[in-house]
Amino acid sequence: MALSRAEAIRRVAVALDSSERAEVLRLARALLGRVGVAKVGLEAFSANGPALVAEVGELGMPVFLDLKLHDIPNTVERAARNAARLGVAMFTVHASGGEAMMRAAVAGAAIAARPPTVLAVTVLTSLDDAALVGLGIPGGAAGRVTAWAALAQRCGCTGVVCSPQEVAGLRSALGPNVLLVTPGVRPSGASAGDQRRVATPREAIAAGADLLVVGRPITAAPDPVAAAESIVAEMCHT
Repeated sequence: MALSRAEAIRRVAVALDSSERAEVLRLARALLGRVGVAKVGLEAFSANGPALVAEVGELGMPVFLDLKLHDIPNTVERAARNAARLGVAMFTVHASGGEAMMRAAVAGAAIAARPPTVLAVTVLTSLDDAALVGLGIPGGAAGRVTAWAALAQRCGCTGVVCSPQEVAGLRSALGPNVLLVTPGVRPSGASAGDQRRVATPREAIAAGADLLVVGRPITAAPDPVAAAESIVAEMCHT
């Protein structure tokens, strides 16, 4: 499926993973209009707090708050309320936190006039089957992703985070309305780094992904704008 340039831009989320507020804002400003979503994760948030989320949002890009909430349901519901009050477009919870916790996150998000999308993280893309065996989790990554994603959908989560390798199966199992977000995206020829279940932008889009999360291939590039534009171009020629 070939995408228009505008659609390809909309479907790229850049991971602004830095402890330095100035660096996060520099990258966000540089990439405004070249990617569709700014992802603020644990590193940036723990260093700079909610104020940084507000600053990035004020630049005009939707914010994806990626804290992967995982706690007792009451705590997660309160944290979800706080995320919703920040005006973020989406935030993450761990599907492994279970049904009550995910339902609490959805309830917390619902306080906003425009509730953020609650994304359930299935199996981190840094884990493979061998790592899951070491954790005592049977069934392999694909089986675990499918089971947790189906549970998340039943709990009211309208999006799921999975590796590109599971996208096609989840699209078939969950239908067209669930938002499938895929980290572990690496442009052709790029190093996988600490990721284990990866794919190129072209492969992820062809499999049915809605939003691609790209971090270091853009942010660590000598020219982040050129790197983002290269990824968009690759998506336009699927």
